[in-house]
Amino acid sequence: MTTFEERATVHAFRDDALGEHDAVGLAAAIRSGEVGAAEVARDAAERVREVQKRLHAVQVHIDDPAPAVGSGGGAFAGVPTFVKDNTDYLGLPTGHGSAAFTPRAARRHAPFARQLLSSGVTVLGKTRLPEFGFSPTTEYETAEPVRNPWNTGYSAGGSSGGSAALVAAGAVPIAHANDGGGSIRIPAACCGLVGLKPTRGRVVTNAQSRQLPLDIVSDGIVSRSVRDTAAFLAAAETHWRNPKLPPVGLVEGPSDRRLRIGFLLDSPNGVPADAATRAAVTETVATLERLGHTVGPVELALDPRFTEDFLTYWGLLSFLIGVTGRSFGADFDRRRMDGLSRGLREEYLKSWRRTPGVLRRLKRTKEAYAAAFRGLDLVLTPVLAHTTPEIGHLGPTVPYTTLIERILAYVAFTPVNNVVGTPSISVPAAGATEDGLPIGVMFSGRPGSERTLLDIAFALEADRPFRRIQDV
Repeated sequence: MTTFEERATVHAFRDDALGEHDAVGLAAAIRSGEVGAAEVARDAAERVREVQKRLHAVQVHIDDPAPAVGSGGGAFAGVPTFVKDNTDYLGLPTGHGSAAFTPRAARRHAPFARQLLSSGVTVLGKTRLPEFGFSPTTEYETAEPVRNPWNTGYSAGGSSGGSAALVAAGAVPIAHANDGGGSIRIPAACCGLVGLKPTRGRVVTNAQSRQLPLDIVSDGIVSRSVRDTAAFLAAAETHWRNPKLPPVGLVEGPSDRRLRIGFLLDSPNGVPADAATRAAVTETVATLERLGHTVGPVELALDPRFTEDFLTYWGLLSFLIGVTGRSFGADFDRRRMDGLSRGLREEYLKSWRRTPGVLRRLKRTKEAYAAAFRGLDLVLTPVLAHTTPEIGHLGPTVPYTTLIERILAYVAFTPVNNVVGTPSISVPAAGATEDGLPIGVMFSGRPGSERTLLDIAFALEADRPFRRIQDV
């Protein structure tokens, strides 16, 4: 691993077949014959090769990518994308970001990979993630970290950091992401993207999640525009729709509805947001009020043990991986898991008897969440308690006790939605850090309220178009 990286902004936008299109625009250009799908795939692969030298976002390339079966239709027919490397894609190894085993080629597509492919995308490969998606930064003990394209000295977030880096840099318009504690929303905030964690059960559930005592993982995408995220959800529903949830349909812009929105500046469990993050939220409050929405402070009275309980559940997941590791690869060796994974497992073993109480309390979080939403449509918060850290601050070589303190002081808002199963969206705020990095703000809703989340995201994007990396 190199010890020095010149700080720079890295992007691949140019006058080629992709241009500055988002996924919806690129799909329209392909349908109209303005550009060809093969030309788009070729130019995207070249963009990826260019940014990979600096961002290290890709785990596996497909040398000869083929359009999805049936891609003559589909909202994203011919649009290039990547699948996150914790999701099986036929013929490609699934490594989960871990050095603890040798990954083997998948024998079939995971259910969500099939749902993504049904939109017509062309998959160019797989993106990197931190080991088993546990970390909010995509860094490793001995390998190059994934770097933030806005400033390569900083984290791209995690766990969907590879996907976010590629999309923010303009290599592809959208990429697969998933979220078990913030892993769609965190990298979206770090990289200036839109990241929607859907309601539990909104998209197809992967096999591993179904086996968990509490399913906290949702799949989705990261994108540069709200309309891409909206089009993805509509396309996903075309493939499969959960009859227990209200349909989303295709949301194409802000509605005329005026909303009642609560806001929080500090974490429900007392972690304060830093000055730049607080300013991003308060500025968003002012914008919402100017747009005619009713906005006021709200309280979310979580059990004081919520953070400790979520950390215990996190440790349980690491423990289960250590026990069942041979399902990933015959040579799995839990001693080769990284410092964060080992620390989570070791701490869990000290307190495993608490597990039944932890699960009961976590499942009761939905009661406090519902109480906070009485009389409200949405709640606005920071995505993260402080702005994007430099590479190394949250790396797995940091001693575990220090590392977990830093993580808990950073990831203080996102896990609630994973525990309750509610939808939540990160969108870029108007401001930026002193180093020019994006800051995200987050809206959360009731179960099944993705339409409302997309409405407010569209309204903010229309009022103040999101910053573009190519303009920096």
